[in-house]
Amino acid sequence: MKFKNLLLLLSILILGSCSKYGFVKLKYPQSPNAVLPENIKNIAIVNRSIASKDVNHSILKDIILSGEVAGSDKVASDECLKAVYDRFNGYQDYKILFPNKTKLEGTGTRVTPEILEWKIVKQICDSTGADALLVLEMFDSNSDILLSTVTNQVNNVISGNIGTPAPPNQIRMNVVSYWRMYDPSKKLIIDQFQSTNYLTFNTNGYVNIPPPEALPQTAYAAGEQYVYRFLPSYYYVKRDMYKKGKGAFKQQFKIAFRKSEVANWQGAYDVWFSIAQKASGKNAGKACLNLAVACEVLGKTEEALSWAKKSYEDYGNKLGRDYANKLKYRIRIE
Repeated sequence: MKFKNLLLLLSILILGSCSKYGFVKLKYPQSPNAVLPENIKNIAIVNRSIASKDVNHSILKDIILSGEVAGSDKVASDECLKAVYDRFNGYQDYKILFPNKTKLEGTGTRVTPEILEWKIVKQICDSTGADALLVLEMFDSNSDILLSTVTNQVNNVISGNIGTPAPPNQIRMNVVSYWRMYDPSKKLIIDQFQSTNYLTFNTNGYVNIPPPEALPQTAYAAGEQYVYRFLPSYYYVKRDMYKKGKGAFKQQFKIAFRKSEVANWQGAYDVWFSIAQKASGKNAGKACLNLAVACEVLGKTEEALSWAKKSYEDYGNKLGRDYANKLKYRIRIE
């Protein structure tokens, strides 16, 4: 994958007035946890987490004991699908499609249903022109009073610091979801994933029920968690560069570094490029190394690698050698 212009400049930190080095921290891509086959681009999506009309007493019992509002999961589960659409549709040419029938009957509990019949999978994919079918197979929620608030009140009683009794004021929502992605052409399950999402909400008054937004927000977070498996994550890396040069180029190095401090990377690049064209020896090697950093910040990873190699190969700059290896790794994962 290519992730252009995703670099985020956090800050330029000067290591000390007498140091010849400065550095920049960059947001660095990390491979996603899951990768879809190359032939999968158009994905139909349906909700199979809803129970059939013949709800039995055991299901009603589960609803009552878990503190669910009757019918709330039926509405909230669609928030999972909405999150998938919002976060995945249009990313890297992926397209999320909704068939005419967006709901299929499921268990309505935390019991995962059997695999869909391939005939049904093919019918849905054919009707939308999809390469695969993503199914929310199971969705179930409940809420509980946050244990820490109860514990605090018990401790107050034990210590004699009773005061005015007050109800626990935090509710924790949790949503369990299970997803399957079907490939009808190969009759394969190409992805399966289950997650449990928790969000904590404050309550008002003496009735400890979740606020209206609690379940939809937690459900949406569950959908986001599924999508994020296919998106790159990030961590931060440090790139060293030179603040100072010597001789005739001393002042130009200072000017270029000051430009980088205010995120004028193109301006800094132009100055370092001028030095690299005119200088020799250590000054040229330093300028090439700085040009590599500027290119990476500007999203030009291949050009950054060329400058880092030149810094080491032509001028023996060891920072250039180490930097080139880091850039090779970056290019591999992108």
